[in-house]
Amino acid sequence: MFDKKNKTIDNKLVDNSKNKYSDMCLKKSLEDNISLIKKIFSGDEMMVIRRFQNKHLTEAKCCVLYFEGMVNNEILNENIIQPILSNNLSEEINIRNLLEELQYKVIVSNNVRITDGLSDIVSSVIEGETIFLLEGYEKAIIINSKGWKSRPISEPESARVVRGPREGFTESINDNLSLIRRKIKNPDLKYKFKELGERTRTKTCVCYIEGLALESIVNELERRIDKMEIDAILDSGYIQEYIKDEPFSPFETIGTSERPDVIAAKLLEGRVALFVDGSPFVLTVPFILAETTQSNEDYYNNYIFSTINRFLRTSSAILGISVPALFLAVTTYHQEMLPTHLLLSIAASREGVPFPTVLSLIVMLLIFDALREAGTRMPSPIGEAINIVGTLVLGQAAIEARLVSAPVVIITALTGILTLMNKNLISSTMIIRYLFIIAASVLGIYGFVLGFITLFIHLMSIRSFGIPYTLNITSLKNHNGQDVWVRAPWWTMTLRPKIIGAKNLVRQSRDRSRRK
Repeated sequence: MFDKKNKTIDNKLVDNSKNKYSDMCLKKSLEDNISLIKKIFSGDEMMVIRRFQNKHLTEAKCCVLYFEGMVNNEILNENIIQPILSNNLSEEINIRNLLEELQYKVIVSNNVRITDGLSDIVSSVIEGETIFLLEGYEKAIIINSKGWKSRPISEPESARVVRGPREGFTESINDNLSLIRRKIKNPDLKYKFKELGERTRTKTCVCYIEGLALESIVNELERRIDKMEIDAILDSGYIQEYIKDEPFSPFETIGTSERPDVIAAKLLEGRVALFVDGSPFVLTVPFILAETTQSNEDYYNNYIFSTINRFLRTSSAILGISVPALFLAVTTYHQEMLPTHLLLSIAASREGVPFPTVLSLIVMLLIFDALREAGTRMPSPIGEAINIVGTLVLGQAAIEARLVSAPVVIITALTGILTLMNKNLISSTMIIRYLFIIAASVLGIYGFVLGFITLFIHLMSIRSFGIPYTLNITSLKNHNGQDVWVRAPWWTMTLRPKIIGAKNLVRQSRDRSRRK
């Protein structure tokens, strides 16, 4: 009851925010309009108001309003203020309709529009546009003069490659969309814009290729976005948590990438992308398990080498969750499975260690995860030093102090390396790894097997926008298996994956494909 009451209050606040300027309107007096806008932005010292008047035409008494640091001063001075001040307007334009004449004949800009809505004026000036007001008119001209500083396009730190494009998304949604348009020069590439966040009014864009993406997936994504009730959107991660299918699963059902080539490739397979202004990470749906072992570099290198790398990533993900639990189960409950010499060696290394193997294993893995997190957040030189010093010094000191045994340190190091080999599954592997250790500490090898069966059932039950999460992982004969466990040669991948690209399965003409 309390929650319903709070939700009703929140909805009223949202409605009041939307109707905040419904009772306000522009007037014919220039000073009254300036005072009205100054009142709305009272206390904001970034607002700049520049009054000016043409010396040959007294009727051309006007001003521009904008936020400092959000406009291009060159456009403002040379394309707006200078043409109005320098020209003899009385000889060139019709004074009776002065505002429209200035819009069409004097102001130089690629995007100019007239409005009488105060809410439109407020939202436009916040977005970095310039507002032009003229004495005697109850309307304003909104001029596109955005010019704030943004990060240049460069290779993303989280997705570096040896071979492939070096471009990466930035925080500017317009720049990001242009990068996709440069790669997919097709009129079927569609953009649908939406604003999210009651206070931030963050611009988002649903991107897909008409004729490849399923309308059901596009409509479902838009439906989930429209249902969001949130005050602010500062990154695509906000939306990702809201619209994901399995909010309590350790596996992500929505893909993310900072690379334009990756997003373009997914769009060409029939997926849908979501861009968020202010975030370099683009979301893609649907997202399946096979994508976690794929890398954009797989498609730029030789298919044999790419297949080997993909096999290593898949194996590392499986071993990363299995090795600690299997070691614990075998050394604790099933010593008969080990060779005698190996069992004696492990037993000798445990002499004088006061803690049980399960506790030592969990503590060492937690220390490794802490070092990994510290190294990630620190600057590169410091982070590398922390990883090297922490791993060597702490591991050696723990063994010499007889706090843990040497095999536990070896298993911890091996598990850490296997986990880091597949960066797409680091968080999922870390969570499942501890659950498997707990299961193995209680039931031994039977607990590990039970945990593995439970994990498999969970993966089979997950859906991503209606698409099975384990799509194609058991396909070996048809074309769906050509880009899962292996990366088949390009001349054999003539069809797109079923279901995802169901509207148009043909990737390339069969008569043009190189079949050997």
